[in-house]
Amino acid sequence: MMPFAIATLLPALLLGLACVLGGVWAILGILTITVVVFFLDKMGRAEVPSARTGHRLSEVLGIVHFILLGLAVWAMGGPLPTMDKVLIVVGCGLYFGQISNSNAHELIHRADRWAFRLGAANYISVLFGHHTSAHRLVHHVHVATPRDPASAPKGRGFWAYLPRTWAGSFRAGLRAERQRHGGVRFPAPYVVYAVGACVTLAIAYALGGGAGIAGLIAIALYAQTQLMLSDYVQHYGLRRAVLPSGKHAPMGPAHSWNAPHWYSSAMMLNAPRHSAHHTRPTRAFPQLDLDPSTMPVLPHSLPVMAVVALVPPLWRRVMDRRVDAWSAPHSDGEVMPAARVVAGVAPSTLAH
Repeated sequence: MMPFAIATLLPALLLGLACVLGGVWAILGILTITVVVFFLDKMGRAEVPSARTGHRLSEVLGIVHFILLGLAVWAMGGPLPTMDKVLIVVGCGLYFGQISNSNAHELIHRADRWAFRLGAANYISVLFGHHTSAHRLVHHVHVATPRDPASAPKGRGFWAYLPRTWAGSFRAGLRAERQRHGGVRFPAPYVVYAVGACVTLAIAYALGGGAGIAGLIAIALYAQTQLMLSDYVQHYGLRRAVLPSGKHAPMGPAHSWNAPHWYSSAMMLNAPRHSAHHTRPTRAFPQLDLDPSTMPVLPHSLPVMAVVALVPPLWRRVMDRRVDAWSAPHSDGEVMPAARVVAGVAPSTLAH
């Protein structure tokens, strides 16, 4: 568990120091989530799946989330130089979007009520509470089909995807909660998300005044964008076949993109082992595995591919032939294995 703890808690410590002291600490925090991750991914090996659950670390991170967010909002209303505040927004946006998001995602899949509520509260605090419903009730049910707003079809660039997935997930999650609650117009979870967002904004004002609210909104928008960028990369172009019955084929390991890079995986609590998570959503993050023969593998780490996705023409040049290599269905609805050759290049080669 040590790599997971170091990769997730070290940036929080550095960014927390930045909020209190300013200066170089914010730069160091940003570097630990970006440049350091890039180079460490090229060293070492992926963690072997473990029988451990990582529950204690997840709960600690869920609490650290609120401490860091509170410090960041407080710093926005304080005397720090403007550039320090900008760097804190960038660093915390990265942290909440990549690390806290991965951890909240882990928590909302937990069976015990305390962990679930902690994860939901993490999302609510960055004004994205509806993701709690949309992810579990829509994304996991309809992933890799047109009914999932988080699954981008081949050819759709990230900037066109971004507003569609935010609004689409909000509406789809609301519909799903209405069905669960007998058709009530304002289901309880969405009331909690709305009230929680208002409470968060009120606390931000108490901690940092108008600047605190502005900082919170900036951090939340950046974090949300990071989250949706991750969804975009991890499901781009992959589609479940339509069976003769008209239903979609069952979701399988070939319907999510994965990355084997060790340090970014540790930092994101094995979120890049995405196929294994979708196959067994309740499995704890240290127990997720990766099989490149049955699971599509990205050519670079998830953070690197997220940067590539910001430039849609480059993204399509890198990814579209890889999508084609995994998208041709068998008659039984399964997806071609990695041995399928597209444009003279096998997916197993494309992955490197």
